[in-house]
Amino acid sequence: MERTLFEDEHDQFRDSVRRFIAAELAPHHDDWERAGIVDRAMFTKAGANGFLAMSAPEQYGGGGVDDFRYNLVIAEEVQRGGVNAAGLGWTLHNDIVLPYFLSLCDDEQLARWMPGICSGELITAVAMSEPGIGSDLASMSTTAIRDGDDYVVNGSKTFITNGINADLIVTAVKTDTSQRHAGMSLVVVERGMEGFERGRNLDKIGIHAQDTAELFFTDVRVPAANLLGDEGMGFRYLVGKLPRERLSIAATAVAAARAAFDETLAYVGERTAFGQPIGTFQHTRFTMATLATEITIAEHFVDRCVLALNAGELTAVEAAMAKWWCTEMQGKVVDACVQMHGGYGYMTEYPVARAFADARVTRIYGGTTEIMKEIIGRDLGL
Repeated sequence: MERTLFEDEHDQFRDSVRRFIAAELAPHHDDWERAGIVDRAMFTKAGANGFLAMSAPEQYGGGGVDDFRYNLVIAEEVQRGGVNAAGLGWTLHNDIVLPYFLSLCDDEQLARWMPGICSGELITAVAMSEPGIGSDLASMSTTAIRDGDDYVVNGSKTFITNGINADLIVTAVKTDTSQRHAGMSLVVVERGMEGFERGRNLDKIGIHAQDTAELFFTDVRVPAANLLGDEGMGFRYLVGKLPRERLSIAATAVAAARAAFDETLAYVGERTAFGQPIGTFQHTRFTMATLATEITIAEHFVDRCVLALNAGELTAVEAAMAKWWCTEMQGKVVDACVQMHGGYGYMTEYPVARAFADARVTRIYGGTTEIMKEIIGRDLGL
């Protein structure tokens, strides 16, 4: 079945992204993996090439095109190029954090922040998770108490992607501690604010080049002008952006599964055992046939979800379906690919080993598989 999602302009964009990854990311990826963080110059180079904030207005340096197919191209090429750990912060900046600024900023905020977001000089992050609360965002304890023209922020966040590199952090806070959901707001904490400290760059199982940090706020005075949208609407804003975030994760999961499959298909065609390529054994053929089918089905569902998102029609339930199914499929695929590599699949010099380690978290972040099933089950009236 022919894949019909992309048009000529997307194919041209893909060629440019592929060349950029080969020239600017792939040669440095091993160094970034060891360092636990990418060079900030990666973001400014991506911005200079038009690969950041494609949906932002041209007047701020964006692409002026609100079409998630461009984001999907980047996600696919990041996986194809074997630079997932470096690319995650890039896709987070574009897919997940940018929409908060585009939909919630007033004119003054857009003029202040958007040019740097588009150029990559201002790296973004979103801080929701806190120690001990899991997916129960309404139980967060980070507060922002109004004091004159400022909010005084106290608390901590954890598991924050781009946490070390970030200059602008969309931070979920409680502005009314007497309320649960209705007491949440979003403020932008900026690099260099007094009392704002970054903790550890967390040591993860995989995705090592992606900085993931703890953040601490001690009497941080954040100007009221850094409030995003309206006070007390934070939970609604977060929930409204989650379908896009979950679709981004689903798309990356499918692209990662496809990349691992393609690498393994080449391997089983070349690797021999008992005098013949291991791909000629029935078990290998059947396994690869199963994986190819599941990847293709997931790919087509994600493509439909992308079109729905572009049309403003993607529902929270559809995004939850895509997120849990595609990430679980990704885990199944990379596990099978490791197995078909035998002992070599356990060696980090082989891309499939990194793919295996990187895949595990996708079933957790952005809402666990269990939470996704809960969303779908409730929609069924159960």
